Amino acid sequence: MSQQLSSFIKDWAGKMDVELKKCIADLQAPPPLLEAMEYSLLAGGKRIRPIFLFATLDALGHDPLKGKHAACALEMVHTYSLVHDDLPAMDDDDYRRGKLTNHKVFGEAMAILAGDALLTHAFYLLAKNAEGMKPEQFVTMFQEFSLLAGPNGMVGGQAADMLGEDKKLTIDELYYIHERKTADLLTSAVRMGCYIGQASPDQVIHLTTYAKHIGLAFQIQDDILDEIGDEAKLGKKVGSDKDNDKSTFVSLLGVEGAKEQLHQHVQQSKEALAKAEVLSDRLADLADFMVQRDY
Repeated sequence: MSQQLSSFIKDWAGKMDVELKKCIADLQAPPPLLEAMEYSLLAGGKRIRPIFLFATLDALGHDPLKGKHAACALEMVHTYSLVHDDLPAMDDDDYRRGKLTNHKVFGEAMAILAGDALLTHAFYLLAKNAEGMKPEQFVTMFQEFSLLAGPNGMVGGQAADMLGEDKKLTIDELYYIHERKTADLLTSAVRMGCYIGQASPDQVIHLTTYAKHIGLAFQIQDDILDEIGDEAKLGKKVGSDKDNDKSTFVSLLGVEGAKEQLHQHVQQSKEALAKAEVLSDRLADLADFMVQRDY
């Protein structure tokens, strides 16, 4: 990863932490609920989806801060999904980002409520801050975010993932899951950047294609890292997918086959990005980061 991109990610991830604290600072809720929300929301993490939103605005020639409320909403939805995914009824994980999972600290009931609170507050936050957009653009963005985060998108992908447990999935079935579970929320981040940044219709089309391939590349690299990654950098146990006999890109294609798929998606993302004719190389650099990242 280039020094320039590393600085961009570090800078905007840090700004995200500040903005997320602001977004929940004035909530009037029982202290244990607020503590559980903060525990997972402010636990760090890659902030990948906000970074892509900020980078899209940068590439369109706009101040990335114009997207701060949308970025916070994205991160809240992503965080709620992780809190719920970690529950015993789902993935039953003990650690997330090097820390005990939410339910291990606050109990299952409060973890469920913390996830619920993050989800609903995300949509309140987005609705309250229209980022100076035209009403019709904002309504479209809001509808798309709801769609891609819900049963047609991320939640549906998680359901399909659970239904596929203890089964040998085909590669097409695996793609169905991760196009929704992983790629849709990242696609939403880029499309939000397009709407806030007033992208042209053609740019929206090409940047959407870029984002879908990046989302799949992100998941494939996750699967590779679960097989050969560094636990200290990942903040979680390596090899859990194999231990749980879970179908992944690595289990179906092998490490080298998964790497080949990863490179293909990154190349297709760059081809789509070139057609978008944006003003900076930030999104191209992020595409390369999908291959290079080790956490």
